[in-house]
Amino acid sequence: MKVTEHIQQASDTLISFEILPPLKGKGIQSLYDHLDPLMEFKPSFINVTYHRSEHSFKKRADGSFEKVVVRKRPGTESICAAIMNKYNVDTVPHLICGGFSVSETEDALINLNYLGIDNVLVLRGDAAKNETAFEAEPGGHKYALDLLKQVTNLNSGIYLEEDLKNTTKTKFCIGVAGYPEKHFEAPNMESDLKHLKAKVDAGADYIITQMFFDNAKYFAFVNACREIGITVPIIPGLKPIYTKKQLTILPKTFHIDLPTPLTEAVNACKSDLDVEKIGAEWLLEQSKELKKAGVPVLHFYTLGRPLLVAGVVKQLC
Repeated sequence: MKVTEHIQQASDTLISFEILPPLKGKGIQSLYDHLDPLMEFKPSFINVTYHRSEHSFKKRADGSFEKVVVRKRPGTESICAAIMNKYNVDTVPHLICGGFSVSETEDALINLNYLGIDNVLVLRGDAAKNETAFEAEPGGHKYALDLLKQVTNLNSGIYLEEDLKNTTKTKFCIGVAGYPEKHFEAPNMESDLKHLKAKVDAGADYIITQMFFDNAKYFAFVNACREIGITVPIIPGLKPIYTKKQLTILPKTFHIDLPTPLTEAVNACKSDLDVEKIGAEWLLEQSKELKKAGVPVLHFYTLGRPLLVAGVVKQLC
């Protein structure tokens, strides 16, 4: 079922989760161990992130260097299929521009369609670790908007091989990312919103936001979207804080602000166990307020802390 169909049929705020694929070398059981504590809440869908391949240089015996491709988190397509098979829940694989040609992207979409996966989240993706700015793969997409258009083309039966006849139309429900505190590369919020509206106008069915810790910023973002004619569902993305290090890591990595009351409470903690308790309390209060406001879905970035998130969701249900 499509994400938008879940939302249309719901009488209350839905729950969804986002997970990382296991690291290369880890088995599927590690994924099930992560998901098992979350499944009692009957999530409407589960997002599975995609990670581009990275490169390293290995020194040869003759002193020269060989470029080696390192893929640290493989298997998003198969992981989605495994989740659907084991838990009978819909999945949303992420699609990214970085590291993929348009033909590789088409092959991935065809595979997802064969697997009966109805949803994708379209993202540009981050720059590679050895790049100072995002660089498109040769023959790949530079912008999420272009990737989105490729998906909508397939939904219309338009493939890269123009001479194909009697093609099958895919039926992907397309999500895109939104940034309540502005994408860090955008010069201002107005510009960022214009780019977001262009994606919606091109066929995006819903928006999932970057994490935020101040609900006022989410509500202001939704209002700004509505004022420029964006009418699709806007799903808030939520994440718990559980270590003091995140006070510096999260703003630096995700370009977000942390509210002063939250940072003061975390700084007063004597251990990361205490931080977990503060983070859970903050996430619970955020979730309660958002649910009361009637958001369509509460989307939790679990990212290694399923039990913490499960404890919060249990108090909501």
